[in-house]
Amino acid sequence: MILVGCSADNSKPTVRQEHKITLTFRHFWTKEHDKAVAQIFEDVIRKFEVEHPHIKIEAEGIDQTFHREQKLKSEMVAGNPPDIFALFGGAEIEPYARADRLLDLTPFLKENNLYDQFIDLSLWTIDGGTYGLPFEGNAEPIYYNRTIFDKLKLTPPQTWDELLAIIPILKENGYVPFAIGNDERWPGAIFYHYLMQRRAGPALIDEIVQGTDTFETEAYMQATEDFIRLAALQPFTEHTNDKSKEFARQQFVSGKAALYMNGSWEINVLQGAATPSNFMNEVGVMNFPVFDASDSIANGLAGGYTIGLGVSANLKGERLEAALEFMKAVYTPEVQRRMVYEGLRLPSMNIMIEKQRTGPIFASLMELMLQTPHMFIPYDNKLPPAVQETFFNVTQDLLEGRTSADKALNQLQSAIEQYREVIRKGG
Repeated sequence: MILVGCSADNSKPTVRQEHKITLTFRHFWTKEHDKAVAQIFEDVIRKFEVEHPHIKIEAEGIDQTFHREQKLKSEMVAGNPPDIFALFGGAEIEPYARADRLLDLTPFLKENNLYDQFIDLSLWTIDGGTYGLPFEGNAEPIYYNRTIFDKLKLTPPQTWDELLAIIPILKENGYVPFAIGNDERWPGAIFYHYLMQRRAGPALIDEIVQGTDTFETEAYMQATEDFIRLAALQPFTEHTNDKSKEFARQQFVSGKAALYMNGSWEINVLQGAATPSNFMNEVGVMNFPVFDASDSIANGLAGGYTIGLGVSANLKGERLEAALEFMKAVYTPEVQRRMVYEGLRLPSMNIMIEKQRTGPIFASLMELMLQTPHMFIPYDNKLPPAVQETFFNVTQDLLEGRTSADKALNQLQSAIEQYREVIRKGG
């Protein structure tokens, strides 16, 4: 902003440039299914800069995997992360919080009466501090093609045995049972954590992370053998570890695959203009099949409030005030409603949702969530980053039948023991 005034002798105008604060903001909403979210943020930034002309938000979007697994980690080690940035809650933020790289947002929440407005802050809370805020929720259902199932007179499988039984039928009729592109490694891990959850329930993974139990248990041995048995039926996209999730999605959208397991963030593409006419009405939504229908806790839906924003602890003074003003502009009911109706994302804050405005797939997911009393946090969000890497690598091997249950679990146990040793030594 340029301010014009008069000098002391009232003869010459003086020009003064008002001091401008610049904040860096990095997100990973760069994919096709993220376009609506990216647009919402662009609009929030534009409006914020108009209302705060002395603040400039320098935004950049980069690939999520590169941001989370490489760039942000390096920046955190060096102590120079962006001022505000997207990240995942849970185990991923713990080392950053303990190294004093993330700002504790507890005072911000209290001062702005925001605590009770969030549905769940547990993944962002460490030792009483709040080191980030979820921006959206998510769930990991199975999407299925109703038309294919009706044509073959199949019922969506509710149990594990029913799932195994339909795979050869789908293959005999020329369909890929499960579309999956695992080149980023996490999509395949969804299968593994569902099987672990179904066999062991939610407590075991927490006990392993806390150091009071081991991966090498009978329940996880069963789950891993289940995965091996599934992979032996070759139900997945061919060369799945080399294929992208976009490739897998296209298999499903084009009617070549009957089932597609991914996140709720895919809905805006599945309901989008690029899909075939009426495709959204052909898509059903279901939970992962179960072993014991009576065990409601083990039979939960994977998901949570994992995706959000963090603020650098480096910020002080006017730059910190500016960053918190921006956070206030982001976390509003208006922005959350746009996330639901335009982004087709689950809200992280308590707002009313009109399901008739969301489209059939989103409405089906909301109904599934109401019918499923328990949810569990995806295991890659629970595991420390170093162990998460091993979890992904083991999953790749299981998908291609390159490992045994004993070896897979031994690798996971070795990884977490090495992690604990590093922590013990203060690394």
